[in-house]
Amino acid sequence: MPAPLKKVKDEELMIVLKKLNGEEFVINCAQIQMIELIPESKVVLMNKEFFIVQESPQEIIDKAAEYEAKIISRARAGV
Repeated sequence: MPAPLKKVKDEELMIVLKKLNGEEFVINCAQIQMIELIPESKVVLMNKEFFIVQESPQEIIDKAAEYEAKIISRARAGV
């Protein structure tokens, strides 16, 4: 089993999700086209690839919103 992902810089990680088997992976939230509830969360990307994840749709939306807020905040601060 791979080691858990370590945060280096918030802007480099984008968002971290967990597959059903517990494996963590990083995803570019700008590439998410939709989230289906099947009853698990199926994250469908713009290229039609998809991932089944443990997080609920609301958790994914919250992570994406938090990431985008950090990017905007850093841009305004000139970082």
